[in-house]
Amino acid sequence: MKLSAVTIFVVTTLLAGCASSNQDAPKATKQAGTATPSTAPAAPTTTLATEGRDPAEFPGYVEQLKQQARSQGIDDSTINVAFANVHFVDRVIKSDRNQLEKKITLDDYLTRVLPAWKIKQGQDMYQQYQTQLMPISERYGVPAQYIVALWGMESSFGKIQGKEDVISALSTLAFEGRREAFFTKELMAALKIIQQGHVQADQMKGSWAGAMGQSQFMPTSFLNYGSDGDGDGKIDIWTNVSDVFASTANYLSTEGWKAGQGWGQEVKLPSGFQPEQAGLKDAQAKTVDQWRQAGVLQTDGTALASATTRAWIIMPDDAQGRAFMVYDNFRTIMHWNRSYYFAISIGMMADGITQ
Repeated sequence: MKLSAVTIFVVTTLLAGCASSNQDAPKATKQAGTATPSTAPAAPTTTLATEGRDPAEFPGYVEQLKQQARSQGIDDSTINVAFANVHFVDRVIKSDRNQLEKKITLDDYLTRVLPAWKIKQGQDMYQQYQTQLMPISERYGVPAQYIVALWGMESSFGKIQGKEDVISALSTLAFEGRREAFFTKELMAALKIIQQGHVQADQMKGSWAGAMGQSQFMPTSFLNYGSDGDGDGKIDIWTNVSDVFASTANYLSTEGWKAGQGWGQEVKLPSGFQPEQAGLKDAQAKTVDQWRQAGVLQTDGTALASATTRAWIIMPDDAQGRAFMVYDNFRTIMHWNRSYYFAISIGMMADGITQ
């Protein structure tokens, strides 16, 4: 669920996800940089201070945020509790800015995020949580293996959720200013979540970017897609797996998941395949039968099974890499995270879970 603008793999927040709109994904990976050790003693400083902005202004900025919250209907009780321990988090700024791009291939990415042990763990979790998964899968029309795959990729099945205070992280990122409107909106959504009683302010933890809980939803995604899986009147994506599963399934269902359809498969392209035919635009879609007639084969060289399902061809690493034929559900997964690599990993993990 993943920060909605995130379109690439972030090594330091490997399991942080986000909901986002559909577009072709880049083939770069962002990796948080490390500071160069200083050879001489220096006075304590902060990322913003070295760039001319004084973090001493942060408390005054927080007062502005409080006033904005009041104007949006957040009550003083919620504001007082939520901002009781708010503080400037310099490492959040550093994480946001020190994301050095490094090109990797799909195979590199899959080696990192989808090792065999993780698929085995997904199989175990799929079996262990059948009682919670099956009713939710039936309710939303989303196969349980995709729910488990997203759970595993986003938070390693709930183990890695992030430890930042979400209110402080979002306030700091709004103060930093580069994406002030975006992070302010997310902060207001976080305050509404607290006001609605879904989580205590001191328990609202997440990634440096504000992605929360086992599904790594940004606060706006929580408000839009969060679902009460066990009927207790709260939506707890931090500790309640039924709510995590229901929220994940609700996201996919709301974004257009098609029951009875998979995500896609790896294929072999015919010689002379034109790169401009590849992509996820509506105009680039053909039926499986049309791709079959165009010479697209299964990876073992045999013919594709006949079908009238709408499909697209994607080449995540351009003509030098692997090719996939994908369906509408692949595009739905990309609403969660606008990365070919991420969506392929989810599809492959889901396939592996039920093998």
